[in-house]
Amino acid sequence: MAGSFLLEKDGRIATLTFNRPEKRNPLNEEVILEFEALLHQVRDDRDIRVLIVTGSGNAFSAGADLSTLKEVTDPAERQRLFAGLSKRRTRLIGRALGLLANLEVVTIAAVNGYAIGGGWGIALACDLRIAAAGAQFWFPEVDLGVSLSPEATALLAAQSGPAIAKEVIITCRRYIAEELLPMGLVNRVVKKEELYPAVREMARAIAEKNPAAAMGVKATVNAVSSGGRALRLDLLLDRS
Repeated sequence: MAGSFLLEKDGRIATLTFNRPEKRNPLNEEVILEFEALLHQVRDDRDIRVLIVTGSGNAFSAGADLSTLKEVTDPAERQRLFAGLSKRRTRLIGRALGLLANLEVVTIAAVNGYAIGGGWGIALACDLRIAAAGAQFWFPEVDLGVSLSPEATALLAAQSGPAIAKEVIITCRRYIAEELLPMGLVNRVVKKEELYPAVREMARAIAEKNPAAAMGVKATVNAVSSGGRALRLDLLLDRS
């Protein structure tokens, strides 16, 4: 669906907002492609130093759009249909997560509410995460009969460690933001009304830093955590 996002720019800070609050900002193939196109737009704007990713309404993103399955009540049939729908979507969300994780700019997820499945994956692909108190996170993929995308799995494992990642993904347990703070999966938890002021304050502070130095740190941390080179350091000088 075209127009599923708002992209706003305020000086060196851009904000990309999921904007289908009536459906809790779901992800389908068209939405993911639109998201990817907007990330390319951010990547190509040499003035942007910080990208905030957030959602409208009470959700960051509720993950896969399951509206086509709402009339299917049999669990086995629901799993079979979801598995068929998820193949191309999994490839697309994996590509989008890779693009987001490897943007040269610093990215901040402002998690205002539900971050489910691919929605949580998008938050994990951001460099920093500030969550509203009580925001809920979970991966329902195993309950739906499919594996989580390799990209989201790798992001979670890199940030939480393999044992925690396996528990989170396989059990499909729901977590609130406060539980994720000591696990290192969110940077800060604030009251909901304080979320956007806190995110904007952090974004402004980062935007004032030397961009090449900040991006060099991002590249190094990404490389260490992933076991490979995540960004081309020679490109960072373009934003100095």
